[in-house]
Amino acid sequence: MSSAQGGPVDLPGLELGPSATGCGQLGKASLFASRMRRVREAMAAQGLDALLVSLGADLPWLTGYVAMPLERLTMLVVPTAGSEGATLVVPRLEAPRVTAMPEVFSVRAWEETEDPVEVVAELVRAVAGHSPALAISDRTWARFLLELQARFPSASWLSASVVTGPLRAVKDDAEVAALARVAASADKVAAKLLAGDIGLVGRSERQVSAHISQLLREEGHEQVNFAIVASGPNAASPHHDASERVIGESEPVVCDFGGSLGGYCSDITRTVFTGPPPAELARVYEVVAEAQAAGVAAAQVGQACSEVDRVARAVIAQAGYGQYFVHRTGHGIGLEEHEGPYLVAGNDAPLVAGNVFSVEPGIYVPGKWGVRVEDIVVATPAGPVTLNKASRELTVVRG
Repeated sequence: MSSAQGGPVDLPGLELGPSATGCGQLGKASLFASRMRRVREAMAAQGLDALLVSLGADLPWLTGYVAMPLERLTMLVVPTAGSEGATLVVPRLEAPRVTAMPEVFSVRAWEETEDPVEVVAELVRAVAGHSPALAISDRTWARFLLELQARFPSASWLSASVVTGPLRAVKDDAEVAALARVAASADKVAAKLLAGDIGLVGRSERQVSAHISQLLREEGHEQVNFAIVASGPNAASPHHDASERVIGESEPVVCDFGGSLGGYCSDITRTVFTGPPPAELARVYEVVAEAQAAGVAAAQVGQACSEVDRVARAVIAQAGYGQYFVHRTGHGIGLEEHEGPYLVAGNDAPLVAGNVFSVEPGIYVPGKWGVRVEDIVVATPAGPVTLNKASRELTVVRG
């Protein structure tokens, strides 16, 4: 791993050996039980009676189970207190996909002839009556929320992310190890890009995107989430959809790609040039690289997220390109590509040890070109640690 200055560094207090990634079912159960306990403590602090977790990353974070986005309801019911444990309500046909952890949650498989919303409602009534204070997953299908609201017209409702977001934003040892592993896999693809092993000139953006996706899988990714390839004027669009545009000589190509391995996500951006860039564009690249390094260096434990954004943004503004930096400096990453903490003006929450996030400033001049550099960073007591090792030097690739 590399520090903000590029030298080797350990992650203080973070054990990255086999024990951190989970050694058998007992170790996993202990990990999930710890998360469940912390969630229930946070629920009690919010005055909640129960947490209802459906689609989204909260469910695998608490149970290890990834629900399919079906029209059939899957919902984890977590009571705040009492002798009742958490119950995973799941369609009978999906139940075989659940890895049992009875010390963490029980499984209630519902039949096709049952009303799963009523099953959930009964579990809620058992712990909270008819006027409960509930938190529900942000990504729950609206129809299920509406049906639950009809059953509990006197209930108060809260977004589940208010409870789980701050907890999930602080990665435990196993999560940091998983993120380091997937970052290393993405780095191998970035290294091939920088070495000129991924042909650019004469190929369409879509062809290059497909090639990068293939390489991510070959290097160990189980899933590709995105592979942005934006060349020439298209590079001015930060989330450009790879098109049939053929990449030419002497132009920038922004490649932003990532996927998942073991459920955890990668995200890296490198901008390369298919010929020596003109002086202004070379200068812009250096400004972006300087802003990225400054943002990483500022990402100290205790530093406000907004201050990290301000530091990176100031470098670009001082160079005269402030109006062309059109997005936040970074986002958290974990089971989702984008999650807390967000490095953006207005978010004055301090970074804490275990936060993992991108630092990705960019400059985008409409109709002309764009440049972005992105790495994933871990906040540690000894300072920020960059998980991505791929070179950030201005790189000209041939072919």
